[in-house]
Parts: sequence; structure tokens; C-alpha cells
Amino acid sequence: MKFTGFFIISGLLLSGLAFAQPAIKMSDENHDFGEIIEGKMASYEFQVTNSGNQPLIISNVQPSCGCTSPHWTKEPIMPGKTGIIKATYNSAGRPGVFNKSLTVVSNSGSPKILHIKGSVIKKEDKVYTEEQKKNSAKMVLEKSSFNVGKLEVNQKGIARIKVTNKGIDALEIDNVTSPCGCTTFSLSKGSIKAGETVILEVSISPKQKGFFREELSISSSDLNSPTYRVFLEGEAVESFSPGGMKEGAGSNPFK
Repeated sequence: MKFTGFFIISGLLLSGLAFAQPAIKMSDENHDFGEIIEGKMASYEFQVTNSGNQPLIISNVQPSCGCTSPHWTKEPIMPGKTGIIKATYNSAGRPGVFNKSLTVVSNSGSPKILHIKGSVIKKEDKVYTEEQKKNSAKMVLEKSSFNVGKLEVNQKGIARIKVTNKGIDALEIDNVTSPCGCTTFSLSKGSIKAGETVILEVSISPKQKGFFREELSISSSDLNSPTYRVFLEGEAVESFSPGGMKEGAGSNPFK
């Protein structure tokens, strides 16, 4: 009888442990962007709910290609709570139909597969009416050249560029690209209203020493002038003198 009771209790405990686990529930697993104008960074947020009874931890989101950048909730998602998985597709230089996947790895068991798709239209192939052009947003930058001073090789500097919308429709910055592949960008606000000024932050990390002048191409929803070019200039050095103060973006604001 004692052994029978022991096995019954053990079985109940094991059964309870089997049901004590997180469970990942997606709001949807497929998203169609439809038509995208070439150059746009198209983003979509998948909603993730933990429908289990233990904390859900998303350990990795692996895209099927380098054209898709994932961001996700890094903190444990408590039972009944919601997090996000954001997929951003870079359409620059990629006209045509696309269909990409993201593999979501978590502590809930088997990986989940998400899909994004759409069709990238070349800018020159998109036709707008005169009325649309008249009511378009108008991107105006304070200047076209920024000196970042002196940086160590691979040190990150941040240029803060004032962007004003002097048009009628809301302005959106679609992408910021450079031939060197050494820049990234972020915007203080997603949509810029007519008459509004925001800060566009562009990070640059020079890969080799010497003077540099990098051209940036800023794409926007300005229908009349969709692309604006600016330059980041400066000098990259191997290293600063021991004990010396570092110069560059951290201590020398962009002018």
C-alpha cells in the first residue's frame, strides 16, 4: 500500500510539472505589406501572448535573410501578458516580390515560424497625380554636411540632424543608407506633421583610420524630392593617447 501511494503521488507531481509551462500564442503568423516603394524600411509588430502558466522567454528570432531585422521583447513575458516581435524589411535595392520567414525560439517548446511578404515597386515606376504632389510632405534639412570630428576606428559617433516638414501631408523617413555600410539611424518620432521639426540621429563607425567623407542617402515620403543626400566628415585614428580624453560624438556635438 505504501508503494502504491508513493507511485500515485509521484505520478500526480509529474503530471503537474508537465502542465506547468509557458505557451506562446501569436495574434497572427503572416503579414502582407502589399506594395512598398523601394527604399522603405517596412515594419510590422507581431503580438505575442503567454497563454501558459510559467514565464515565457523568447531567446532568439532568426530571419531567413539579412534583409530582415528582428526585435523582440527580451524580458520574460508573464502568464497572460503580451510582448512583441517586430520584423523590419529593408527594401533598398530589392525591387520585386518578397516572401521571408522568421523562426522564433523560446522556452515553450517547438519553434514558431512567422512570415512577411510584399511587393517592392521601383520609385521611378510609381505614378502620382498632380494633386498628390501638391499636397505632399516636403523634407528640409538644416544643412547637407556634418563634421563629426575625431573618432577611434570602430568608435560610434552620432550625428543629430534637424529635419523639418514644410509640406502639407505628414512626412515619414523611410531609410538612411550609405555605401560604407557603417551607419545606422533612428528618429525621435515616426511621423512628422506639417511644420514640425524632429531629430534624425545617424550613427557612424569608421572601419579604418584616416580622413573620411561618407555620403548618406535619406529616403522619405516627399513625393517631389524623395531622396536627400548629406555627408558625414571626420577623421578616424587607431587610438587616442593613454589617459587622454576621447573626442568625437560623445564629447563633440555635431555641428
